[in-house]
Formats: sequence, structure tokens, C-alpha cells
Amino acid sequence: MNLTYIKDSFEQLKSEGLENAVARLRLQGFEAFEQTGLPTRRNEEWKYTGISGLFDNPAYLAADTPEAQPESAIVDAVRLPGHLQANELVFVNGRFSPMLSTIRSPKSQLTVLPLEEAAKGSYKELVMEHLGKSSASIRDGVHALNTSFIQEGVFIHVAKGQLLRQPLYLYHISDARQGPVLAQPRSLVIIGENTTMQLVETYHTLGPSDSFTNQVMEVVLDKGARLEYYKIQEDAVTASQVSTTHIRQIGNSFVHAVTVTLNGGIIRNNMQVVMEAPESEAHLYGLYILNGHTHADNHTLVDHTQPNCLSNEYYKGILDGQATGVFNGKIMVRPDAQKTNAYQTNKNVLLGDDATINTKPQLEIFADDVKCSHGCTVGQLDENALFYLTARGIPKADARVLLLQAFALDITEQVKPEPLKKYITRLISERLSKQSL
Repeated sequence: MNLTYIKDSFEQLKSEGLENAVARLRLQGFEAFEQTGLPTRRNEEWKYTGISGLFDNPAYLAADTPEAQPESAIVDAVRLPGHLQANELVFVNGRFSPMLSTIRSPKSQLTVLPLEEAAKGSYKELVMEHLGKSSASIRDGVHALNTSFIQEGVFIHVAKGQLLRQPLYLYHISDARQGPVLAQPRSLVIIGENTTMQLVETYHTLGPSDSFTNQVMEVVLDKGARLEYYKIQEDAVTASQVSTTHIRQIGNSFVHAVTVTLNGGIIRNNMQVVMEAPESEAHLYGLYILNGHTHADNHTLVDHTQPNCLSNEYYKGILDGQATGVFNGKIMVRPDAQKTNAYQTNKNVLLGDDATINTKPQLEIFADDVKCSHGCTVGQLDENALFYLTARGIPKADARVLLLQAFALDITEQVKPEPLKKYITRLISERLSKQSL
């Protein structure tokens, strides 16, 4: 595999100098990338997902992408419900665009800065303390590649004691109208003590060419902080992504995360929560509804390092066509994490003979006073329930949709903001209706 174009692009970026900490972190990332290379199926963590083919053809990198911004009408078309009452951050080809973004919360509550600017200013110590900590948990070449090209990322800080009433919407737009794109957005989110925040991410590709988004978001929660996090993946079949969300609970805090995957090419979601403070709590939910040749891989890690913490994971999948799904969930309980409660469930419905699911729940427990469980199921649509509905005059296609919507309800009900829940429910209904035709 010829990755010369990646090295050439990095050399161009490195020529800017190593005078700041972000540039030095880039260099460390590229050295790690050269040592590890891209993951293959020989790597246990990537056994069911091959991404090397995504790098076969040179693509625009962040350093090479043209400066042109999408038209405002295109950005308007991807806005989420309630956007007029939200803070909106736009990334174009992996680079944060202040010009297209709108911050509606007062500066006393919310700070949003280009990452390099934050690393040089009054937030320098905070950035250097937390930026790059995800590398301790994720040591593969894809993650290192993102670190190598940290450029025009974003720094988000919610001030101590603030109830952030306006949610934060992140729109990731890949402009592939002129050719293939490799976008690598990087975000650092610091949520201060006793604060509340809603964060939503979406992904959209423009144009017919392939796009690959290699994203890393690092989130840090301090004492008493509460985070609602939602990720919606409804992109083109030519759009692939590796999306890493790494959450550290450095104070006793609360995390509620929902990932909804509906369409795309090859999708890999790395959702990691590291509980670094006693009495922390995390709930992770996921729903993947796949058709065609879409491949979605959900890798989760909940790392209990301190006592008296609670985690719960619940992922559900519906697969049809020749789609493939992967769920690999790991719960790690360290020796000091006594009184841990950790639960994990994965349930799947296969609608066609050619659909495939690989599910692998894992427990690694090094403490003796814990309550932990995990389990998975794979099955087909309940024919008795389908017969019951059709016998009462409901067309078979509509009956299938009703049953599948009921199956998905456990996850969609976890979307707390009502406008967002209605939006996701509509996307799911449209998706299921197409699959039932």
C-alpha cells in the first residue's frame, strides 16, 4: 500500500515548525503512525473491519483541501431541528469553520476557539493537560493519523456552574464535489464543575466522490458535570468514517450517550468512557439499522478505575441486504474499582439471509466486590407477531415496520430533546419503510 501522499502532506504541515505544543503532538502522532501503520484484520480489535482499502487512492487531506466553503444554502439544508436556539459549529473537510458557525450562548457560559489559538492563549494549560489523552487507550494507526494532522480543530469549554441551555450542534461536512476527501476533525471539550451540556453530531457528504472522515473527539467532565451526547450517522454510501469519542470522567459525573447509525459505507465507532472518579455514572445506547453493503462496527470500552461507579450499555441492530454489523463491547474493572455495577446488552434482528452480525461482549474484572453482566442475542422477526398484525388487516410491509419500530423503541426513547427525538424517529421510519418495500 502506497501511503506516500500522507507522508508528503505531513511534511508540508511540519514545515510550519515545532514551536508550539500542538505541533509537537502532531510529530508524536506521526511517529506512532509510522511505527504501527494502518490496522489490518490481523489486529484483534479490527478483526471484522477492514479499512486499508480506503487509503488506496490519494485523497485531499486537511492540509491540501481547497479553501472554498460550501454555499450557505447547503449548510442550511443540514441544520437540525431547533437550530435557531442552538450553538452551531461547522466543520468543512475536517476543519473548524468559524465563519459558518454561530455561537448563541453568552461567553460567560461557553467558550469556543480554534484549537491552536486555545493552546497558545489563556487556556494553554488546560489544553495541554487533556489534549491527546485518548492515545493511552487507542494505540492504532488510524487514531495516530488523526493526531498527526491536528489542524484547525476546535476547543470547547463550558464554565464552572453553568447550565448551558442552548445545545451544541456539530455539523461535519465533507465536500467531495471535486474529488475524494480525507477529513480529520479534532475536538477537545472541557465540561466544568456542576455544568450541564447537550452535544449533537451529524455527518454529510457533498458530491459523488468518496469521503473518509477520521474523527477524534476528547471530552472531559469535572465534578458534578452532566453530558447528553448524540451522534447521528445518515450519510451517503460513498462516505466512510472512523469516529472516536473518548470521554474521561475526572470528577464524579454523569454521561448519557446515544449513537444512531443509518447509512454510510464503512463505519467504525469507537466509544470509550474512562471513569477516573468514584461514584461516576455512564449510560451508552446505540441503534444501527443497515441495508445494502453498509458495514457498521461499534466498539465500546467502559474502563472502571475507581469504586462505586455504574455503567450500562444497550445496543440494538437491524440488518438487511448484504449489510454487516459488529458489536464489540468491553467492560474493564480495575483492582481499585470495588462496588462496581456494570451491565451490557446487545440485541440484533437479521431480516435477510445475506445480512451478517458479529457480536463480542467482553468482561475483564480484576476486583472481587462487583456486579457485572453481559449478553447478546441474534434472531429474526417474530413471525407469530407478524401473522397477528396481518390477520387484523394490516399490510405485511406496514406490519414489519411496526414491529421493527417497536424493537428500536428502547433506544429512540433515550433521546431526551423532543425535537431531536422526532427527527431521529422520522429518519428511522423512512429507513424501515424503504427496507420493507
